[in-house]
Amino acid sequence: MNAYIKYTKFVLLFVFLVIIAGSIVRTTQSGMGCPDWPHCYGRLIPPSSVNDLPPDYRKYLDKQDIDMEYNPVHAWVEYINRLITGALGILLVVHVGWSFKKFFSSRQSICWLSCLFLVGTLFEAWLGKLVVDTNLAVVKITLHMLGALFLALIPVLILHKLDNNKPIHDKGLAILTTTALIVLLLQIIIGTDVREQVDEISKALNYEQRDTWLAQLNTIFDVHRIVAVVTSLLVIFIFWRSLSHAALQKKALFLLLTVLLTAAAGFLMASLNIPAFIQPVHLLLSSVLFISLFAYRLNLKKQQ
Repeated sequence: MNAYIKYTKFVLLFVFLVIIAGSIVRTTQSGMGCPDWPHCYGRLIPPSSVNDLPPDYRKYLDKQDIDMEYNPVHAWVEYINRLITGALGILLVVHVGWSFKKFFSSRQSICWLSCLFLVGTLFEAWLGKLVVDTNLAVVKITLHMLGALFLALIPVLILHKLDNNKPIHDKGLAILTTTALIVLLLQIIIGTDVREQVDEISKALNYEQRDTWLAQLNTIFDVHRIVAVVTSLLVIFIFWRSLSHAALQKKALFLLLTVLLTAAAGFLMASLNIPAFIQPVHLLLSSVLFISLFAYRLNLKKQQ
């Protein structure tokens, strides 16, 4: 049992690796680094230089609106992102087999959750192909990211089903945490809308004049900041309410530290004109906060 639990936790961590890899692809404008899928310039492995390109490479390069010439950095960033997603798929095939072997006769729900995890990952890979085919349509990029986030909920549910700890009965705290989850999900969706606007603005300016990008955002950016404050206050209140439950204190402290770090990353992004290196950190922290808050909520019951 311990080995299965550790493996499930490892797969969960791998989902976060997929999320941050996708964010790096987006912030480095590498999404069309490989203009075809599943190949890259018609090859299984990206060309290492211009000299390695196929004779008809222009038909691939003409799909891009970022690189006028072959950019091996962009190609390899996107290719590594694909490899990480593929590795997750392999890990999940093992997970499905292990789940059926261990739990099919006793806890079939775990088996079906594992299958859903694998099917969801395959859907994510297909959606990634659509993103390339549509030349990085921003709506599909956002769905791609949100899909990866919700995939991470599945191993959390599996781990919860294998947890023998008794739930905490606190109706007020359960309602508060549910509210925080809804507000945080709203915040993440609004954040993706802000990110889509930044993508469109930066593309229109040929990814230059970074210091003018924020000024061109509409009021959704102000809403994003307001909801961020509300989310932070809700998590702080959850931490305060958790002090009366010894079993929840460490989990609540982790939530508090994560929301403070997420807010700090957001503040730095706004103050430093959206530097590329902070964006993946901000996304990773907000994803960790959402998944951790979901896991925290699973420990609570409204009624005795």
